[in-house]
Amino acid sequence: MKIRSILAEKGDAVRTISPDDDAIRAAQLMSLHGIAALIVTEKDRVAGLIGEREVVQAVVDGRGSIAGTSVRSLMRSNPVTCTPDDSTTAVMAKMTEERQRHVPVLEDGRLSGIVSIGDMVKARLDEMDLESRVLRDAYLTRP
Repeated sequence: MKIRSILAEKGDAVRTISPDDDAIRAAQLMSLHGIAALIVTEKDRVAGLIGEREVVQAVVDGRGSIAGTSVRSLMRSNPVTCTPDDSTTAVMAKMTEERQRHVPVLEDGRLSGIVSIGDMVKARLDEMDLESRVLRDAYLTRP
């Protein structure tokens, strides 16, 4: 299965934020939209990724509050990215290796979507369900 098929099902909507925005704004956007990560863009290119993990870690690290903290200081710079034509298996391996739960999808160098580990698990479960049904149908229709 390709990343393109996941985007076709879930859509290609991506929420972005500037690296110069306040981290509180990032947390507000994630809460407002019910998402766990934002792509950080600068001059129409992916500069990083900020997620719940980075926000929580900043609070735990003793800052107590992230007010006045820039997204740039918390974001994951140069995150793993993928293309719509990458296989889900390859992207899942990258996500696991880099411990990154969200991956920006780039097509011709431009941001075209985002996939999460949850998207990948759902796609794999759907794939396994289809395989199971095909095998069950083949077995039950055998003479």
